[in-house]
Amino acid sequence: MSDTVLALLAHPDDAEFLCAGTLARLARERGWRVHVASMTAGDCGSAEHTSEEISRIRRGEGAASAALLGGAYHCLEEPDLNVFYSERTLAKATRLMREVRPSLVLVHSPSDYHLDHEQASVVGRAAAFAAPIPLFLKAMGGPPPLDHVPHVYYCDPIEGKDLYGRPVPPDLAVDITDVIDLKERMLACHASQREWLRKHHGMDQYLVAMREWGGTRGREYGVAFAEGFRQHRGHSYPQSDLLGDLLGRLPTPAARS
Repeated sequence: MSDTVLALLAHPDDAEFLCAGTLARLARERGWRVHVASMTAGDCGSAEHTSEEISRIRRGEGAASAALLGGAYHCLEEPDLNVFYSERTLAKATRLMREVRPSLVLVHSPSDYHLDHEQASVVGRAAAFAAPIPLFLKAMGGPPPLDHVPHVYYCDPIEGKDLYGRPVPPDLAVDITDVIDLKERMLACHASQREWLRKHHGMDQYLVAMREWGGTRGREYGVAFAEGFRQHRGHSYPQSDLLGDLLGRLPTPAARS
């Protein structure tokens, strides 16, 4: 286990929307190694390319974005719109954690608008628990188990709301004001998605949408831009707030009012 953070999310641009500012601060201020992984290559995310073409493009975009932090990008090569908690996906995610050896893992909110996000959240949580267990995957070889369960944090869901449209308040917000331009450059690496999002979501200017959401969360906490998280504190998972210790804890809206 080391000063390493792994953002394990569903699609190649999810980290840039949800937690790239936090990753940037960990890399810049703390010297942490950054790994970004997607469950899929986003092979359904185009109206003009074949699945193979858009997968190749999006893997390249993910790698270019991670490289802005001196980090690495990984893809678990699950099919887009078909991410499920299964023996196969759990094995893939566990092997990745054993290779990367993170102390801190960022995953999707358990409740979100997209089922790929929700299932990736379950897989990430389960892999963090499984990665230190010596007998799990022993017959398949590979890297040794982790020393202990890493800290796991859930990112904000998209637009900060669950599948019913109800607000999901974070219990920790990270000030990303000083790195918002870097976060935008990371998201801009995913150029293939602008036309796709405009066609399928009716959404243009996705860079603007990212900044608007970061500004919305930031205003709640008295800063220009912020990213929200909730820590998984179930039995056997770490109880200390590692992310807050590393990057600081913004006062909650209730404490500020």
